[in-house]
Amino acid sequence: MSPEPMPRPAEAGVEDLAEAAASTAGIALPTPTTDESGRERTLGTVYGLLAYLLWGFLPLYFLLLAPTGPFELVAWRIVLSLVFCALLLAVTRTWGRLFAVMRQRRLLWLTALAGVLIYINWQVFIIGALSDHVIETSLGYFINPIVTVMLGVLVLHERLRVTQWVAIGIAVAAVIVIIVGYGAFPWIALTLAASFGVYGLVKKQVGPSVDAVSGLTLETLWLTPIAAIVLVVVASTQGLTMGANGWEHTVLLSLTGVITAVPLLLFAAGARRVSLTTIGLLQFAAPILQFLVGWLVLGEPMPAGRWIGFGLVWIALIVLTVDSVVHARRERAAR
Repeated sequence: MSPEPMPRPAEAGVEDLAEAAASTAGIALPTPTTDESGRERTLGTVYGLLAYLLWGFLPLYFLLLAPTGPFELVAWRIVLSLVFCALLLAVTRTWGRLFAVMRQRRLLWLTALAGVLIYINWQVFIIGALSDHVIETSLGYFINPIVTVMLGVLVLHERLRVTQWVAIGIAVAAVIVIIVGYGAFPWIALTLAASFGVYGLVKKQVGPSVDAVSGLTLETLWLTPIAAIVLVVVASTQGLTMGANGWEHTVLLSLTGVITAVPLLLFAAGARRVSLTTIGLLQFAAPILQFLVGWLVLGEPMPAGRWIGFGLVWIALIVLTVDSVVHARRERAAR
């Protein structure tokens, strides 16, 4: 942020969404003063929390889109996200950043892989949301930090601390308890955790070379042919719902691109202002909200076996979070 006076609340969000895209194009920002740094951290926390709150309430939004099925919904989500990103690139005049990424073959292939992974994640999430498995989708995002740690060991050959191994062991026990106690394999939860975990690993390989808007633009661009095929198949079999169920439904369905992109941009704006520890704590807001929506709003069942399994997952996350906070403080003290 520039050292100019704080914009009015209505303007702050628009200004920062644009800045999230434009600042990664190589524009140097002024060195903030102590007061400005504190304000930046506060803004970062607010933006990050808003992103996770929006993600937490997504199941309710998708349920409003009935009778649109999960495959048509994801197809529109891809196409409309691409349209929204193109508009944002035009408004922020950051097409040059996108074209620079497209000239690098390695980055193109990585964004293609990221696109496939996010497609799997979106499709499974919406199938879960529309088939009374919102609680199981929340389990996937509760497990995701554990999967990320495991990928660090298996792929990046990172060494884990004892407490991290304990957290992984508890999480594995939780999945076993849920399978035995609930009598069903939690494929939605595990697919969500695995796809988003590997997606994060791919994004780590991409690094800061690709900003949030360019990344989402390329990922949805790669997926657009798949979305087009899906829309053709749905149109020829059961018929498209876009424009066939009143103007209210059409408006809501048309906003899926915005609903997809805005949380990502808020997250990008927040992540560059606060520490990874803060982001790590904020990330639990989304699955907590999804769990509460599934349990209290939609009335999904929570038998004893599932409560025990979720309880073990939460214990694992507490162990992992405490370990991360303590380790971060020790690293800061050692500097």
